[in-house]
Amino acid sequence: MPRPKMPRCVSAYPTMAAFVPSGMPITGEVSMTIEELEAIRLSDFEHLDQETAATLMEVSRHTFGRVLSNARSIIAEALITGKALKIGGGVYELRGMGRRRRRRGGV
Repeated sequence: MPRPKMPRCVSAYPTMAAFVPSGMPITGEVSMTIEELEAIRLSDFEHLDQETAATLMEVSRHTFGRVLSNARSIIAEALITGKALKIGGGVYELRGMGRRRRRRGGV
């Protein structure tokens, strides 16, 4: 049985739930998770380096890189093939909602 995913921190729920191509028939749809959109926002929109963005999402830099790579692949597929892009789901927590993450190891 695989290990359950730890929730990734995101700043806010996205205001848009989908993007669809204009002026051409939709050939299908692809889905992107909330944390993948947050990785795109931090890296490409906010222009943060991967280490800083990973700290904000409370994941390792390598995990952030994998999430970002997957998100860019999904966006590329939607743009190249004319598919609708749906945004939703995933394993995430909103940052600043008064939550406290417990650490293991006695501290």
